[in-house]
Amino acid sequence: MTSPKSHNEHNSENNKHEGHEEIVKSPISNAKIASAANGDFFITKEDGDEEQFEPRKLEESLVRSGALQTAADKIVRTVMDDLKTGVCDPDSTHGAVCTVHQIYHKAFDMLKETSRAAAARYSLRRSIMEFGPTGFPFEEYVAAIFKAKGFETLTGQMVFGGCVPHEVDVVAWNKEKLVMAEVKYHNEHAGKSDLKTALYIKARYDDLKDNLYEYGGFPPRKIDEWYLITNTKFTETAITYAGCKGLKLISWSYPDHGNLLDMIEETKLHPVTCLTTLTDGEKRELLAKDIVLCKTIYEKRQVLKELGYSDAKIFKIMEEIGLIINLEPRE
Repeated sequence: MTSPKSHNEHNSENNKHEGHEEIVKSPISNAKIASAANGDFFITKEDGDEEQFEPRKLEESLVRSGALQTAADKIVRTVMDDLKTGVCDPDSTHGAVCTVHQIYHKAFDMLKETSRAAAARYSLRRSIMEFGPTGFPFEEYVAAIFKAKGFETLTGQMVFGGCVPHEVDVVAWNKEKLVMAEVKYHNEHAGKSDLKTALYIKARYDDLKDNLYEYGGFPPRKIDEWYLITNTKFTETAITYAGCKGLKLISWSYPDHGNLLDMIEETKLHPVTCLTTLTDGEKRELLAKDIVLCKTIYEKRQVLKELGYSDAKIFKIMEEIGLIINLEPRE
């Protein structure tokens, strides 16, 4: 379902797609230039704002992806060297101002040289954004996660509230609870679900919460949990409002525990778009055939044979999948 777009989202639609962005150049103050001389550096985020670069965050992200500590240290040092020398933006007259996009690709390329599996995990957030150009619905992916957590699921359900009917993106249920979730997908990192979206979703829940619903043959019951789930971030005001009103939010890194990244790693539902052994065209071909998960390929490798992949290519793909989801490669 599509939510009202924020001003930033309208602006982001005018930007070039990931992989083809122009370097964002923002002048930095004398204070920031002085900070750079002391080892503090500023980088440009996807929305054009600047923030101080934190090496520890990059290191933690790399290690969490499975990189060896020595590899993570080397990557962080290389990025720091680029920031010091201005390699990211050699034409800047205001000091080295790298973009998050440039830093990501530097880290990804270096990590891929030492571990394709770690590089695939590191690229996970961007891999999900590749759903957009292919037309694969993100709500189907969210439903698969709930299913892996022990729920039966349906997507695009029309349910009746006290006043009007509502189309709900994901309905999930088991013996213990009935869950409904609204899913907001952004195909650019700068996209955020804002207060307006949170208000809209809360208003819909208020119309639905007092009704009884029958799913899976269980007796009629009320909604036990209602979620707003996004693949990027929420604005601070959306988080504050949700906390005040009891609206459950899940984004890529929110909350600290039980966020979207945690759910993916827990269920081992890594998308095929994260595989470094596949070309972009091959990824699109698999998604078009509803082959979305690495786990699906692992369990049904015959699909690759049917698509004409060589035995050597299949082995490399299976090997990478096995390492990503911590399973032995299958012959």
